Amino acid sequence: MANNKQDIKFLSSPNIGKTTKKYCRFKKAGIRYVDYKDPEFLKKFVNEQGKLLPRRITGNSLKFQRKVSVAVKKARILALMPFVTDQYK
Repeated sequence: MANNKQDIKFLSSPNIGKTTKKYCRFKKAGIRYVDYKDPEFLKKFVNEQGKLLPRRITGNSLKFQRKVSVAVKKARILALMPFVTDQYK
């Protein structure tokens, strides 16, 4: 049998299933206000078609995900961001 950890051989990587902890970038950076006038920052939260990315993908907290969605909607109304597009990024 295997006496130490170096003798153990794995068929698959032992790191499978271990994911890194998601964090809210707003809380980490201390941002309190999401500016709707900055479309370059808001691009990080929409996909190529212009749809909002869900919270489970971005890692935002519920409070800031709501603020991001409101900011993106305001930017769309003011024509700073498109509603729908083929290749946005």
